[in-house]
Amino acid sequence: MNDSAAPTPEHKVMTQMQKGWLPSSAVLRRPAVRYALVAAGVMAAVMLGFAIYGNRPISVQVALVERNVPVRVFGLGTVEARVLSRIGFEVGAALAELHADHGDRVTKGQVLARLSLGEQEAKVAKARAALEIATVNITRAEANLEKSRAVLAQKQEANRRKQTLVGRDIVSQQVAEEAARDEAVAKADVVVAESEIASARAQLTDAKAQVQFEETLLRHRTLVAPYDAIVIERHKELGTVVKAGDPIFTLIAAGSYWGLAYVDEARAGYIQEGQRVDARLRSRPQDAFTGQVVRVGLESDRVTEERRVYIKGDNPPPRVFLGEQVEFLITVAQLDKALLVPEAAVQGYNAREGKVWTVEGGRLRQRLVKFRHRTEDARLEIVDALPEGVRVVTRVESSFRDGRAASVSEGKAK
Repeated sequence: MNDSAAPTPEHKVMTQMQKGWLPSSAVLRRPAVRYALVAAGVMAAVMLGFAIYGNRPISVQVALVERNVPVRVFGLGTVEARVLSRIGFEVGAALAELHADHGDRVTKGQVLARLSLGEQEAKVAKARAALEIATVNITRAEANLEKSRAVLAQKQEANRRKQTLVGRDIVSQQVAEEAARDEAVAKADVVVAESEIASARAQLTDAKAQVQFEETLLRHRTLVAPYDAIVIERHKELGTVVKAGDPIFTLIAAGSYWGLAYVDEARAGYIQEGQRVDARLRSRPQDAFTGQVVRVGLESDRVTEERRVYIKGDNPPPRVFLGEQVEFLITVAQLDKALLVPEAAVQGYNAREGKVWTVEGGRLRQRLVKFRHRTEDARLEIVDALPEGVRVVTRVESSFRDGRAASVSEGKAK
């Protein structure tokens, strides 16, 4: 063999092993080293697999333009009555009569209850007697006035004659003076008679007012229906001594039922009078009831941050129960054409705008968009005009990152 020949590969390996550059076969045969090398290889393969898997084009579902989309706001509330009255007597006494009970329908002016009348009827009789006395006093005072005027006329004529005769020395000066005095006394009697008539007339007016007062108190002992109503509750029974103002009946005006819905302030901004409402009574979940908004409360609840919305039903059930729970869906808008994205697919949503994932040129991107309406199934209406070819992703996954390749899977339009 030629010494100058190039060393073979086997020779190089042996040389390196002798010099300690490569592990010897004994070292390679150690289990720990073999396992470490195998684990390193597996890890490298796994990482390579993840890299390939993580960079593969991902299939995403995008939103389609929908037409004739109703925007409805949910509100939870109860059945109430627009006109509800708790009526009672203006005076106190014992209940003597009751003519209505729970569930009865009553008409305006119908007698519902009476208090004991004996004492008040006696007061009315006494006042009427005083009125008669005052009337008689007026007649007597007028007669006295006529008498006084007649006496005055007589005294005036006598005084005139005697004053004429005293100038002729037919009667004495003393007689003339007495005649003048008698005339003055007669004039004073007329003034007294006139004042007695004024006093009698004042007494008559007072007597009439007293009769009216006592008769009014007598009428207050009879309770009548103020309007056509349904008796919701009877609070007292016969024989009970009631005080003035104690409620005897709770009434609601016939046909005055309406719904009271509590709506979150964040959703109530588009609610207006006249909008259509779909309702579902808790006791009749299978029946469909409709109505419209008739009033929007001008004051929100400061604790619950809810707005009161009042709804008048178009087809209420034949029997309605106050306080029953009702679910209301108020249609605040009808979108002819809308692009909707689930609220869960929006990042940083602040009730006005937020970021959504889009597919642009086959790549995932994030875009800030503005919203307007929110549907009852928690989807948001995008009001920004998106560039041509930009599609909005409706379902976000943890593997999303900006610039990743994506393929579009279109959802079904409604």
